[in-house]
Amino acid sequence: MTISIYLHRVRLLPLAAIFWLSCQSSINNKDGGSDQSNYFDSIRYNDIKLATPQTGEWRARFNEPHQSLGDYLKSNPRKATAGKTKLYLLPLGRFSEIQWGILQRTREYLSLFFQLETIIQEPYPDDRIPNSAKRINQNSIQLYTPYILEQMLKGKIPADGYALMAISEKDLYPSPDWNFVFGIASYQERIGVSSIFRYQEAGLDSNNFSLCLRRLVATASHEIGHMFSLRHCVVARCVMNGSNSLSESDRQPLRLCSECQEKLHWNIGYDNHRRLDQLIQYMKRNKLSGDQHQLEKDRNLLN
Repeated sequence: MTISIYLHRVRLLPLAAIFWLSCQSSINNKDGGSDQSNYFDSIRYNDIKLATPQTGEWRARFNEPHQSLGDYLKSNPRKATAGKTKLYLLPLGRFSEIQWGILQRTREYLSLFFQLETIIQEPYPDDRIPNSAKRINQNSIQLYTPYILEQMLKGKIPADGYALMAISEKDLYPSPDWNFVFGIASYQERIGVSSIFRYQEAGLDSNNFSLCLRRLVATASHEIGHMFSLRHCVVARCVMNGSNSLSESDRQPLRLCSECQEKLHWNIGYDNHRRLDQLIQYMKRNKLSGDQHQLEKDRNLLN
């Protein structure tokens, strides 16, 4: 299985580094109904152009090409078609009650972000994973991501599903010479695994619940975005930006820029206005005020 490295990963370095791994004219979307080019033209005003990257940031280390809407269409992306549209989340491990709350709200967010039914599967106890696919690092158990992808997830997307992502409560590592990885995905196979282990810092409680939630929904929407063939955004501040550190990713928005939104809309064909309103309400309910404000700016341009 070929793994597309558009994801978070961290080499064995003194400081861990995260790798997550204009617009052309709009087109009619036969699945979405009418041409909604006015929507994208309007919200494009709120796109924030990326600044010159600073030393250590993702774009300072990786010179990735711009993927225009035309480039996206030429890549022949796999569409979410009738009968294969559901997103599946597989809890990996034994989650506490408060961790389960993070999973439930992540499921809700993804269902709104992609406008596709999102389902949490029955949890898979990680003690079923053989010792050969585990190790101890810094007094914590880590799970080997190639085993999870190849042995647990590959070919296991349900018949009505588009993508399958496992979410682990334990730390992850992709190879013996890497310290840890936040998430990894194959968008050819449309499978991936992410971890909440390092997003909750010393432990998850009411004080850092919203921060952990924000980090997980950012990772999950980014990785599943890759499964819809969206590459890293190098034009504007966007959830599809690459990131080289947790602090860098925390500075990035949950919002898709107008160009990446247009790609996703072409693929899925949802109602842009309904999606926007639902995401604003989600941000409000979950105290993600900065992201709420960004989306409200989009809404104000449409009024």
